[in-house]
Amino acid sequence: MQHISVMRDRCIDLLSPSIELNEHPVVVDATLGLGGHTEALLDRFSQLTVIGIDRDPRALAQATERLSRFGHRVKTSHAVFDEISEVVLSHGYSHVSGVLFDLGVSSMQLDEIERGFSYSQDAPLDMRMDSSRGITAFEIINHYEPGALVKILRTFGEEKFATRIVENIVKARAQAPLNSTLELATLVKESIPAATRRTGGNPAKRTFQALRIAVNDELGAITRAIPQALDLVDVGGRVVVMSFQSLEDKIVKEIFVEAATSKSPRDLPVELPEFAAKFALVLKSSEKASESEKLENPRSSSVRLRAIERVAA
Repeated sequence: MQHISVMRDRCIDLLSPSIELNEHPVVVDATLGLGGHTEALLDRFSQLTVIGIDRDPRALAQATERLSRFGHRVKTSHAVFDEISEVVLSHGYSHVSGVLFDLGVSSMQLDEIERGFSYSQDAPLDMRMDSSRGITAFEIINHYEPGALVKILRTFGEEKFATRIVENIVKARAQAPLNSTLELATLVKESIPAATRRTGGNPAKRTFQALRIAVNDELGAITRAIPQALDLVDVGGRVVVMSFQSLEDKIVKEIFVEAATSKSPRDLPVELPEFAAKFALVLKSSEKASESEKLENPRSSSVRLRAIERVAA
């Protein structure tokens, strides 16, 4: 299946004013993936350098090969995006023109069945974006205390049947470890009332989302990374973020709104420069993909796009 970058042209349009401000602009693609957004940026802007970050060594290898024709204009790092400040510094830069985030699991990770992200294909319970390190879904499912498991499913999956699902997990693992994605998906399905199962897609979707987020500390990484990205951009620089579920988008929205809000005391008749907001929202709320893009690329159906610009040093 051909990989199609979500909202590629819109992301480039939003980053363009920041890139065009500089003679030698630098953009960080904090979630390089297979390199679609970076390739389009480098094709459009001949003076641009892109620093690509990805925690997935397989994706990084494929993207590096795809982008090899751009030579030294591409610099890549195997890292989690909450290491963005260190990565930028390691490549010899203190500030950048723009930062792009494409959050969530990548198409490649979903397509590689053996990685355990899919609830419709049988595979080991792994779910690590970086399969070279970190805890697996198997370890969480089979070794976490019931209370911790319930919290994961409720917080990261917004699963209202979390207690029932965990009770059945605990019973099952007492007999033998839960090893496979289909085994877990079947258990989840059987834990949810039949009437509820008839709507809303696969009943295991929320549990698998919750485990994936927990395995990869996705929300923690976002919370740490976005403020760093804001600190890195020059005046006129922009941070553009695509989120694919409400928990991600809520974090991004809160950080953006806080950054774009004046800190002036309410009783002052004028705003003092030291209290003025250093950022302005480029988009007043989130944008969705067009209907035509949703038809062409189903992954874009849940995207929420936000952008912010630094307006003061």
